[in-house]
Amino acid sequence: MVLEIKKACKNFGGLSAVSDVSFHIQKGEIFGLIGPNGAGKTTMFNLITSMFPLTSGDIVFNGENISGRKPYQITEKGICRTFQNIRLFPKMTALENVMVGEHCRSHSGVLKSVFRTKSQRAEEDRIRKRAGELLAFVGLGDYGDVAAENLAYGQQRRLEIARAMASSPQLLLLDEPAAGMNETETSDLFQLIKKIQKQGMTVLLIEHDMPLVMKLCDRIAVLNFGKKIAEGTPSEIQNNHDVIEAYLGREEEELHA
Repeated sequence: MVLEIKKACKNFGGLSAVSDVSFHIQKGEIFGLIGPNGAGKTTMFNLITSMFPLTSGDIVFNGENISGRKPYQITEKGICRTFQNIRLFPKMTALENVMVGEHCRSHSGVLKSVFRTKSQRAEEDRIRKRAGELLAFVGLGDYGDVAAENLAYGQQRRLEIARAMASSPQLLLLDEPAAGMNETETSDLFQLIKKIQKQGMTVLLIEHDMPLVMKLCDRIAVLNFGKKIAEGTPSEIQNNHDVIEAYLGREEEELHA
């Protein structure tokens, strides 16, 4: 078990954004977290990455309780994420953006960087080579010298995934990676995430594209109004009455009963 969420709760004043949510993710699987807008999905991502502190409950990663850790410590432990709104460094090249993602795995301090020591230069060469390999992995091998802001939208999405992968995570959190993509870009994204899984990485995915979720995920948890209402395989979720009601509303005879 890579990740276990135990009765997670998050309150903002009198508002309960996440309430008593529990689920677990096995190593190597693609796990979907879905639900209507405002269901608490991104809040859950923020709790896992310690951008928000838990009100109560626990988050266990590889058997270790990581609740209360700093965000940079979560990254060092092996969890990294992308964001719903792209957060690249627009003026930096694609290669430089990915190199930034490897910062948490570098060892050269300020003095070594200032004096350009042999070990610092060797580490920079290693980071540059790794960044190039990741760009090629996500299909951007020919765009290393292009500024991030000059890439097409779908390319920027893939660049953000490459930057997250640069930290060598065991668990990769993708927050609506298909948002704004056309059909071809979404198909390419499906292939990329499957390729990431084959590399041995575990993926936790928030996504509103239901055909993509049902085709891609091994298991799915569904949130509604901050609470988990279902968990299971794609076929189980598709046929779950509570999930159908959460997305489509109650059946007409129930509304008029």
